[in-house]
Amino acid sequence: MSTSTQSLTAPTAEAFLERFFSSALATAELMSAYLGDRLGWYADLAAHPASTADQLARRTGTNARYAREWLEMQSAYGILEADTASAPVTFTLPAGPAEVLLNHTSLAYLGALPRMFAASFRHLPELLDAYRHGGGVSWARLGADARESQSALNRPWFDTRLAPALARVADLHRPLGRPGARVLDVGCGGGWSTIALARAYPGATFVGIDPDAESVVMAKANAAALAVTDQTTFVTADGTTAPAHGPFDLAFAFECLHDMSDPVSVLSAIRESLAPGGRLVVMDEAVSYEFDGPANELDRFMYAASLFVCLPDGMSSDTPSAGTGTVLRPSTLTRYADRAGFGEPRVLPIEDFSFFRFYELIPR
Repeated sequence: MSTSTQSLTAPTAEAFLERFFSSALATAELMSAYLGDRLGWYADLAAHPASTADQLARRTGTNARYAREWLEMQSAYGILEADTASAPVTFTLPAGPAEVLLNHTSLAYLGALPRMFAASFRHLPELLDAYRHGGGVSWARLGADARESQSALNRPWFDTRLAPALARVADLHRPLGRPGARVLDVGCGGGWSTIALARAYPGATFVGIDPDAESVVMAKANAAALAVTDQTTFVTADGTTAPAHGPFDLAFAFECLHDMSDPVSVLSAIRESLAPGGRLVVMDEAVSYEFDGPANELDRFMYAASLFVCLPDGMSSDTPSAGTGTVLRPSTLTRYADRAGFGEPRVLPIEDFSFFRFYELIPR
């Protein structure tokens, strides 16, 4: 994804019309990909090149007329290749789109991304009410599409890049590699961050905490599948319970702080759970340092995630919410860290790690 800033100021009516229509096409493309993902059409085409609509429908247990319309749309958008010389027409999923849509181990994988927007759009009436009166829609309400999307999108980065990235930071590699080290993973979701670290550091034990019970179920199943249950414990709990599971030599909060209704209380609890010399690493979106109107693609995407998913989740709490949102700027994190008893966050020298920036927080 490009992070260049484009001029979005004062477009003419004709220019905005063209851009807005392109946005409509992109939205339709994204949601058609959701159908291909959830109905198993992409996976089936990857396994059976040159398929007709009837063949695809029969193998996937779906309706042939809808399958044909989807296949033709995918070809019209340039995702599938259509052999119009054959009778009936056959369709093939090329290697490039297949990697992005289906390869869960590839850093290019985005196949689960449409699920996040589908999860939100399913709750548009509730979101409209929240936008008018306050409140929000919780992660639990967003359901399987949202939790599975986030878990699947982060997994290839955690699997292949997380341990090597941390190994290059001596202050993190050293405690992780110490025999008997205890490590906390707050907001662990589907557990892929915890599992990746457990596999890389077999002498350490890890506690993953997440308030979403279904995510914890996923994490336990994933840990069992990769044989790291002896090193990992997953708990359904709020981050404020961290001291009850400590002390920890190191703590992590991967892409979750901006979702929390009371991030300062969670940061304070993590600080209390740390053993002497312990530190916290926060991984969050690598957005611009300040708001300045027209923004790069990353900031624009994060505002979309914030408006439709993360901010409503953080605002859904029964108690007053910090209302952080996905666009967590370094100045905001610095303010939260100071109130929680940490020194000024230090940006770690970890680059080109998806959309993320890593911060080190050390107790004062």
